[in-house]
Amino acid sequence: MNILALDTSIGVCGAAVLLAGGDAQRTVLCEESMARGHAEALMPMVAEAMAGAGIGFAELDLIAATLGPGSFTGVRIAIAAARGFALVTKAKLWGTDSLTLMAKAALTSGAIGGGKPFAVAVDARGEMLHAGLYDGEGRKLDGPLLIGADAAVALLPDDLAIAVGSGAVHLAEAARRQGRQVEAVRPGLQPSAASLAELALEANETLATLRPLYLRPPDAKPQGPMAVARR
Repeated sequence: MNILALDTSIGVCGAAVLLAGGDAQRTVLCEESMARGHAEALMPMVAEAMAGAGIGFAELDLIAATLGPGSFTGVRIAIAAARGFALVTKAKLWGTDSLTLMAKAALTSGAIGGGKPFAVAVDARGEMLHAGLYDGEGRKLDGPLLIGADAAVALLPDDLAIAVGSGAVHLAEAARRQGRQVEAVRPGLQPSAASLAELALEANETLATLRPLYLRPPDAKPQGPMAVARR
């Protein structure tokens, strides 16, 4: 199984190629932290990762992309690229949400231990969080949600004591106000194309197409009565 995974959802742009056959597995990852510029950076990263893997696009079996939540424009970049590559190569498609990638990365890095549930919380601006709850094996319990920190505390399992991500501190502070103890770790954690590739391999399934996962409407809104009539 040869998998190309693309992530441009939040603060990292990345492409990973995972080669899996028999008992052997190898991942080639190209990624860089960036607040903007994902569209320009992604294709050179794809070319570098494919060259490092030593395969051609015709040898890809699956192409995966992060579906969101995240940057409104960023989410669309990886999805559009994945759909384009699949159209040309006839490879199958797969995708999952950015919080699940972060949960996978947190477990792989050893930031989560003890087999206890944990939360992934990303600062979504306006005192809101993108939040997801996971068990000790990284299986999703709830989310992704767009939710306030205080409301999110009410959803936490009794034995949850760790949160990761840029919104983890806000969640921990809200928990403290409600008499709960939640430790905020890995505030700089981001989704990773490498985690996406691994999850795609584990899922052993495909999707008919990929669609963005948006939890809030775009900032840009129609002008309503001030709009110029179309001819």
